[in-house]
Amino acid sequence: MRIFNFLKLSLAFLLLVPMAECSAISFYAIKKNTAIISKGSIKSSRLNFITNPHSLSIIDNAPQIIATGNQSYCPGTSLRIVTDVSITNSDITDTGTEAIYIQISSGYVNGQDLIQLPNPTLHPTIISSWDAPSGKLKLSSPTGADVLYSDFVNAIKDVEFSNSSTSPSGIRNFSITIGQANYLPRNGHFYEYVYSPGISWTAAKLAAETKIYYGLKGYLATLTAADEAQLAGAQAAGNGWIGGSDIETEGVWKWITGPEAGTVMSYTNWNTGEPNNSNGIEHYAHVKAPGVSGIPGSWNDLQLNGDSTGDYQSKGYIIEYGGMPGDPILEIATSTSITILQITGTTSVSRCDSGIVTLQATASGGTVNWYDTTSGGTLLATGNTYTTPFLTATTTYYVDAGCTTSRIAVAATINTIPTITATNSPVSRCGAGAVTLEATASTGNINWYSSLTGSTNIGTGTSLTVPNVTQNTTYYAEAINNGCTNGNRIAVEIIIYVPPVVTDQEIILCKSGSLILDAQIPNMTYLWSTGETTATITVSASGIYTVDVTSPTPENCTSRKKFTVVEHLIPEIDRIDVNGTTVVVYLKKSEDYFEYSVDGINYQSSNVFFNVSSGLQTAHVREANFCGTDSKTFVVLIAPKFFTPNNDSQNDLWEVKGLINYPGAEVTIFDRYGKLITKLNAINQSWDGTFNKNLLPASDYWYILKIDNTRPLIKGHFSLKR
Repeated sequence: MRIFNFLKLSLAFLLLVPMAECSAISFYAIKKNTAIISKGSIKSSRLNFITNPHSLSIIDNAPQIIATGNQSYCPGTSLRIVTDVSITNSDITDTGTEAIYIQISSGYVNGQDLIQLPNPTLHPTIISSWDAPSGKLKLSSPTGADVLYSDFVNAIKDVEFSNSSTSPSGIRNFSITIGQANYLPRNGHFYEYVYSPGISWTAAKLAAETKIYYGLKGYLATLTAADEAQLAGAQAAGNGWIGGSDIETEGVWKWITGPEAGTVMSYTNWNTGEPNNSNGIEHYAHVKAPGVSGIPGSWNDLQLNGDSTGDYQSKGYIIEYGGMPGDPILEIATSTSITILQITGTTSVSRCDSGIVTLQATASGGTVNWYDTTSGGTLLATGNTYTTPFLTATTTYYVDAGCTTSRIAVAATINTIPTITATNSPVSRCGAGAVTLEATASTGNINWYSSLTGSTNIGTGTSLTVPNVTQNTTYYAEAINNGCTNGNRIAVEIIIYVPPVVTDQEIILCKSGSLILDAQIPNMTYLWSTGETTATITVSASGIYTVDVTSPTPENCTSRKKFTVVEHLIPEIDRIDVNGTTVVVYLKKSEDYFEYSVDGINYQSSNVFFNVSSGLQTAHVREANFCGTDSKTFVVLIAPKFFTPNNDSQNDLWEVKGLINYPGAEVTIFDRYGKLITKLNAINQSWDGTFNKNLLPASDYWYILKIDNTRPLIKGHFSLKR
């Protein structure tokens, strides 16, 4: 009743006072339903009340809240968010309010961070409720009646912060406000989410600009930094419009509202793939709906009215208060912060051989403390660096930033200087190829080099395989242990021996014969595939024989020689066919390695002979490597084409040479008229061109040759020339 009676008196007073006199008079009022307090002149407030009675605000003196307690927090603990807090008001009649809001306004990690009133029974006039999405704790009256500021002060002093992570980090800022709007201590601005499904961007802009919060003028939020985007986006009660647009120039996004009106949006928090102006009319910035995939609290571009339903329907708008010309200075909110103590970085140090090292560590806050154990132990030093005593072995130290439950190990590593203890030098092989070098170190590993000094490291490890070594060479091994070395490189030699030079052979073995296989390299050791160990062996069967020829120590190089022993047959003539002067020799079994001859001197690979001389002849066949031969006689009967019986000792007689070899053969000669001239046989072998001792004239004469009754008659003619 006190408040409403005051409002009635104030309204009556305003109607009686001349307008010219109103500007010098101030007053205050409280409207509980909106929790709005504002300062301003009677003139302006009177006009505001007349046009919009529900926006009448408290003017003059608003409550003042002050808190202290910027503290350090150790993981795994709980910490009160203030060390002290007070709420005062120059109006002695204003002793309480319905609610106080405490919010993690920056650095908030949803799912890990928590603020709570741990002992509610100690504060019977207050109930608390925690809203995890916005990171806000509400302290309020259980009945709806005002709670004394003093009760709120006692409750705020008991509110605790905790974090469930085993390794939290960063700074948490806590805003404590008498109003419900989210408060950002960094800039002193307030942010309020208004639920209004389906509202257009222009309607939201107009509605925001009619709002006044404790005298601060409202406008669609202009989120120019990450902490603002977090508090007014990800930690807001829902999705809605903010004050950005590219309606003026497509793709050039500006703030249209608030103190930043007309400026290009230098900070943006667009969701992945946004803004995309997907339908050509999306020109207004909007905090995305929580269900849409992407960055929490990020922005989309929407059309003026948004979608009619779904994720891209506007569910409201976000008002920002603060920063406008003429805004009063309020103290209805205060803030504290905690810094989570943690070691943010350490530098372990190593050295070669014994000595001292200086370790380093940095912390998010507090003082770096150095210990010799993971818990308890002796405090060795404080500060960002620690110089160890003389160390002969690797030693681990531990640091914290004041929280003894979260120490971090920092190692002072002492690396022993290594030496080469063994190698496989010299390494030898027979002929060119890959060689594997080996070395061992007292500790650590091996680096390999191609020269005694300088050069590039060509390999690391206890072995090095060098491909295709063709000549004697030397490589060098150096022991290294975590970068520590004594600088001595040990030679590992490679020796390439030349193996015995052998050539495979193919050797002919005559059927039913034997032959000697000879390795042909003296002063070696030999191992034949037959098991024999002499330089030569005798074999009597075809096949493949091998001998491993090994050179003496130190080479001990082995080469394998292969002998392919091929057995050749001895030729056997089956028959000889004579057709005129063409002779074909047939064998019982033909082979490519047989050679043929009809004179015993000239041999050929073909068994066919042409223009063989008349008479008794002999066919010869031999194996090309002289394994064996065979021969057989044959007769070639040739009737001369002419003869010249003129006693010049050349072609004086006509005869069929070889006829003597056929005792039953007979040649009958006729003149052109068929008259029998003479008969020739093995006894009478030639005709001198006479008949009854009379010379016959030059002319053509005919003959019939009968060799025997098994063969056909041979007929022909010849010329007698005078």
